[in-house]
Amino acid sequence: MSRRALRRLRGEQRGQEPLGPGALQFDLDDEDDAEEEGPRRKPGGRRPGRAGKEGVRVNNRFELIHMEDLEDDPVVNGDRSGCVLAEPMASGNKGRIQHRSAETKKDTEVTEAVPPEQENGLEDIDRILERIEDNSGFSRPGPPPLSAKKHVLYVEHRHLNPDTELKRYFGARAVLGEQRPRQRQRMYPKCTWLTTPKSTWPRYSKPGLSMRLLESKRGMSFFAFEHSEEYQQTQHKFLLAVESMEPNNIVVLLQTSPYHVDSLLQLSDACRFQEDQEMARDLVERALYSMECAFHPLFSLTSGTCRLDYRRPENRSFYLALYKQMSFLEKRGCPRTALEYCKLILSLEPDEDPLCMLLLIDHLALRARNYEYLIRLFQEWEAHRNLSQLPNFAFSVPLAYFLLSQQTELLEHELSSAREKASLLIQQALIMFPGVLMPLLEHCSVRPDATVSSHHFFGPNAEISQPPALSQLVSLYLGRSHFLWKEPATMSWLEENVREVLQAVDAGDPSVETCENRRKLLYQRAPRNIHRHVILSEIKGAVAALPPDVTTQSVMGFDPLPPLDNISSYARPERLSPVSHGNTIALFFRSLLPNYTMEGERPEEGVAGGLNHNQGLNRLMLAVRDMMANFHFNDQEAPQEDDPEGEGEWD
Repeated sequence: MSRRALRRLRGEQRGQEPLGPGALQFDLDDEDDAEEEGPRRKPGGRRPGRAGKEGVRVNNRFELIHMEDLEDDPVVNGDRSGCVLAEPMASGNKGRIQHRSAETKKDTEVTEAVPPEQENGLEDIDRILERIEDNSGFSRPGPPPLSAKKHVLYVEHRHLNPDTELKRYFGARAVLGEQRPRQRQRMYPKCTWLTTPKSTWPRYSKPGLSMRLLESKRGMSFFAFEHSEEYQQTQHKFLLAVESMEPNNIVVLLQTSPYHVDSLLQLSDACRFQEDQEMARDLVERALYSMECAFHPLFSLTSGTCRLDYRRPENRSFYLALYKQMSFLEKRGCPRTALEYCKLILSLEPDEDPLCMLLLIDHLALRARNYEYLIRLFQEWEAHRNLSQLPNFAFSVPLAYFLLSQQTELLEHELSSAREKASLLIQQALIMFPGVLMPLLEHCSVRPDATVSSHHFFGPNAEISQPPALSQLVSLYLGRSHFLWKEPATMSWLEENVREVLQAVDAGDPSVETCENRRKLLYQRAPRNIHRHVILSEIKGAVAALPPDVTTQSVMGFDPLPPLDNISSYARPERLSPVSHGNTIALFFRSLLPNYTMEGERPEEGVAGGLNHNQGLNRLMLAVRDMMANFHFNDQEAPQEDDPEGEGEWD
């Protein structure tokens, strides 16, 4: 009961005397309803009430609904109240009061189970709902919680928003100052986690993209995106536009289908190559918004138990859109948000890891200064994933231990333990990957000591003798993370451990030979997902180290290096498929008349070199189109000053 209602009970309002025993008597008859619908409250005054038999003014009979609770209230029954409730209420109302009291008590227990608001006064709504469901005994349908091994892939919704990270750097007023007026005119009522819709985007209409649940087993839920017939037709037109190698054709397609995902991703790459980063990022965000609007109700971004098979072409667009968004966030200076996107991509298929996010997650964790997470991931996954066999983890984890030991808020024994662990792991990494040291020092513009550069273990032979697949991984790591080692304290610590390793090598440590044999055995050839990651990373040193069988293939930005065991849900129509090498005339007429098809025309399959030949025909088609576009007649009426005799004319 409110304080105002208590004052009304005691009669303390308007100078009245406190109520005595027997003062609370109610005459609930039909006149009450009529009086409640009587005159309204006047400005500056109170609504007239009804005088009881003892002169008690009662405005609302439900104000005394918790009268039973007041009997045990020390504030009311103690010395401060001056009021004793002598006459109980009617038996019929008492039952309703008890029922309401029980409900209030239950609601209070549920409310107390929810922790207070954190940080900026806001907490993840999903956590609050989970706690309410746990206390009430109800549960939502969906996958069970993550096991302890996969809990490192848990994604937090608030960290998917780059504004959360930017607020820590620049403050909420600087980040949200320009966004508040836009939110008032927002045309998109759907709440999304990955992107924030913009008023400059075309009005959203369902493009025919949806998601369905395939199966649920062993606590995992397997989903797949689906294309409607209309979306399939748009996809066929998109493939034709890509084969034409003309970005304007994709622009024309987006005018009729503004939320076609592959067109948005392909045009984003074209804008990025033209150094229009703002437009490229905007197109990727629009693609993510289109796919998030198609999510299945049971698909969760945070649980880590939802799977998307990369072998399905419809799913690959979501992987690539997330990767491109993560790259933009990293360049924008939001490594914590980029780390959350990296965890999300890895959680969609952690066993296969089609985009090989394990080659990137350590770099993002170090940039975000989330050293504890990187160490925890290494400790939990080393046993079954052998993360120490990757050069990036072999060097990033000891660096994380060392940077953690530099923090002053740790205890003294924790600092010494982290420093010892860092020295042990960096020595193991230098013995396993000796070809990393000299290129790392070169990237950091550090001249090594003569004893180090001339030693056979770290000298030029160390980099030359390593397998090509290992050189590719080393180039990828150094091109991405070399600047993390430039701090003077870090270089001093690295120098100390290099000297320890040289002493162990000169002493004939058996681990040196063991690691050499392991390098020759493990790094014969990199798998396809590593090649795909190198292509997406666009790091020049790593791309140059790709094998010839990868560099000679045609790589499409919307689907780089598709899996060999592709699962297609629908086939491309024959008349829209690439023309075989023998139908050059058909290609010429088709460039002029897109609907032209020859009788009995069938694409030949299994022809060696057919892909490269089709590329040549595409170039021929582009040349013909360019010739027709620039074709014009000379103006016969114009004076010919350069050629007065009329030589050089042609029909």
